[in-house]
Amino acid sequence: MTKFTKDYKKKIGLPSGSLIHIGEKKVERPRIRIIDFRDEYCMYREVLDIDACRQYRENENTTWVNIDGLHDVKLIESTGKLFDIHPLVLEDILHTGQRPKIELFDDYVFLVLRMISYDEKQEKVVEEQLSIVLGENYVISFQEKPGDVFDPVRERIIQGKSRMRRKKADYLAYTLLDAVVDNYFEVLDQVELRLERLDEELFEDSSPETFLKIGALKKEMIFLRKSIWPLREIVGSITKEKYNTIDESNSVYYRDVYDHIVHIVDILDNFRETIAAMHDTYMNFVNNRMNEIMKLLTVVATIFIPLTFIAGVYGMNFRYMPELEWQWGYFGVLGFMVLLVVLMVLYFRRKSWF
Repeated sequence: MTKFTKDYKKKIGLPSGSLIHIGEKKVERPRIRIIDFRDEYCMYREVLDIDACRQYRENENTTWVNIDGLHDVKLIESTGKLFDIHPLVLEDILHTGQRPKIELFDDYVFLVLRMISYDEKQEKVVEEQLSIVLGENYVISFQEKPGDVFDPVRERIIQGKSRMRRKKADYLAYTLLDAVVDNYFEVLDQVELRLERLDEELFEDSSPETFLKIGALKKEMIFLRKSIWPLREIVGSITKEKYNTIDESNSVYYRDVYDHIVHIVDILDNFRETIAAMHDTYMNFVNNRMNEIMKLLTVVATIFIPLTFIAGVYGMNFRYMPELEWQWGYFGVLGFMVLLVVLMVLYFRRKSWF
């Protein structure tokens, strides 16, 4: 689990809007990509400096600027100056531990959400912060590292095979949001497969390692819920409230994303219930195993109680004990003890105690 407390101490005593990167450096050098398009025109290029976006700042096209890597504070600051982004927004972009949220400003809308993926080698969910600034004719996306779920979106824009060429920036923002949410389904598919394997393992071998796997999966469900649940409120507010940079005709698309998020939340709730049931099942297995052990120990102890009594009686070493003078006394006592054990075992078996 990523810890931000240590880095966050750097901000103690600094004024609001101080730009400090809080989080892990996940890329050596930031990457800036620009897509500028309209009906019959599309330009895609990668630039080295944010100043290259200045020529697209005031045109009537739709411009998408994607920045990979948030550790370069000067780059984020220059982007904020070029697009008139509030310092508090830039501060939130650099703080990669933000809770998903939406903020409305006069000229743009600011969104923060979590982009998740599934690492098959480590069998766990990994995430990064995605920040989106939606203006009148531009969208700026800030990612922690290269690699995302937006390649199909880029391909559709470049090939001109979708309505995005005819739409404005608010539709592009919807498309990015939809791509992130659709990827949630793919991650949940992987988690579901992992749940099925773990359920089979639980009934085949309920070992302590299985219990640890259940605990790890439970933590991942808590993390996924914290990452996805706030999106329900965020997208819901877009469909209900009026935003200057989002056309009402595109509200139907955001409602579709809202429905997907509701479905995802329902799936997460089902997963949580399944994991809780697996946890209870494991504890029942452990308790049953402990009961069987205690039953066996109790039977053994019960068998030895009369044997111990007999051995104790004839171990008192009194001089006048009639059985001590009997020639076959030793073998008689041993035989009686064996007979007693056999009778007790048969009685316990008849009662189905073991």
